[in-house]
Amino acid sequence: QVLLLESGGGLVHSGGSLTLSCAASGTMIAIHTMGWYRQASGRERELVALQPTTGSSMIDESVKGRFTISRDHAKNTVYLHMSRLKPEDTAVYYCFADVQVVDYGAAGNFWGQGTQVTVPP
Repeated sequence: QVLLLESGGGLVHSGGSLTLSCAASGTMIAIHTMGWYRQASGRERELVALQPTTGSSMIDESVKGRFTISRDHAKNTVYLHMSRLKPEDTAVYYCFADVQVVDYGAAGNFWGQGTQVTVPP
């Protein structure tokens, strides 16, 4: 019903920068929040950043000062701007969206397929 398509992952050396994109498509009334989670090999999925439609972004302490999040509301797209990347940032990054799909107050969570970010030591 709602598809989140990520792009921009890849390999970047320590200290480098990378920007991820995620575009939402499908039947949607409104998007309340878009953001990013990541999951390193052998680890649990963890929050990276969230950007509500209204209000301030939420950035996890582990990446604060290095990552920023932004949205293009007209394109239903969220970006994750990553700089000064470290090997510990290596993970599969998943786009997340809290989407209202009916015209009453119900919403659901949707996930992208994930995009790999690799930062070799």
